[in-house]
Amino acid sequence: MKKGDVAPVLVNIGFGNVVYAPKVVAIVTPGSAPMKRLREEAKKEGKLVDATEGRRTRSIIVTDSNHIILSALQVETITQRFLEGKVNLGEEE
Repeated sequence: MKKGDVAPVLVNIGFGNVVYAPKVVAIVTPGSAPMKRLREEAKKEGKLVDATEGRRTRSIIVTDSNHIILSALQVETITQRFLEGKVNLGEEE
């Protein structure tokens, strides 16, 4: 890669599923009532992506296109993977 080129940053959210990091707005825990409403509204609108492989939802990822992605990984785990991706991207420049 040439200096100045930006590599697409994909972050693993579990079970081989990845998200495009620049499109992620928030990663939240699913337990609160507002997050449950957010999930239900996304399901009605057809913007819910379930990446849990049938396991318990441990985090909800919100994208800039208002898609809601469910993951079986903890918020802390996904956050750490985002930070690792940014560090690796910084090393390539």
